[in-house]
Amino acid sequence: MVLEQLYGSDFLVRHPIVGFLLGFGYTIVGVALSMLLFPDDPALIAVGITAILTIPTLSLVANKEQTSLENGLLPALREHLPLTKLYVALFFGSFAAFAVFALALPSLATNILFKQQLSVLFGKAFGPIDWSNSLFFDIFINNIKVFLLCFILALMAGNGAVLMILWQSSVWGTIFGNIAKVSALKIAANPLIIIVLILIAVLPHVFLEILSYILSVVAGTSISSKIASQSLLSEETSNALMLNLVVLGIGFIVLLLAAFVEVLVLKNVTLYHTISQFAFKP
Repeated sequence: MVLEQLYGSDFLVRHPIVGFLLGFGYTIVGVALSMLLFPDDPALIAVGITAILTIPTLSLVANKEQTSLENGLLPALREHLPLTKLYVALFFGSFAAFAVFALALPSLATNILFKQQLSVLFGKAFGPIDWSNSLFFDIFINNIKVFLLCFILALMAGNGAVLMILWQSSVWGTIFGNIAKVSALKIAANPLIIIVLILIAVLPHVFLEILSYILSVVAGTSISSKIASQSLLSEETSNALMLNLVVLGIGFIVLLLAAFVEVLVLKNVTLYHTISQFAFKP
């Protein structure tokens, strides 16, 4: 894209806020185009268009990676940091845009435009909570499916797997924004204050969970890129596989921690419970 000519990968790495703004801006463009071209069901198309717009930016940074085990494991892992940070920035930019749409649009418009995202609303994280001891296990099993899907998609499509990251941003942004808007209307409160309170409760586990998915995508993308440029049996490919299996393992550990933190929030943060109850009451 022409826009990538205005900045380089070094500028993106030094200024994460640019990645956030790109995620925010690309999401607005994606939603606008999807509403214009596919007004009957724009939700999924919006995520797809946004993903297409972000791929050149991700490739700009990914192509600069020089992952090698020659200097040791830690220096090799650090080579993944720029791409990981860019993914995180794009995610939160897109997350913020979807939250703004959910807060600003009338409830009827939100329910129609983002019905696919809101269909997740009655999952364990957002609807009625099963307080049994299986809560952690249920959350983790659901998350590990997404984690593995991110890795597999990255192996096949490289940075095209950003689609999964942006889908998560659309679901979380829309749902949290919608909960804040609905509960604020019912208690005559400022929705901006409600969304801030929600974010204080959920951001720790949201950050950890999305970081684990991003690490999965980064690992899969790196392996895919190395296989495409080197012989499958080459030493470079073997080293890349070993390195990115370590990255995948780190992502798995982060995913475990995310599920643990989420259970703590669901069971102990009464303010979040109260806000959710107002939103779900008929």
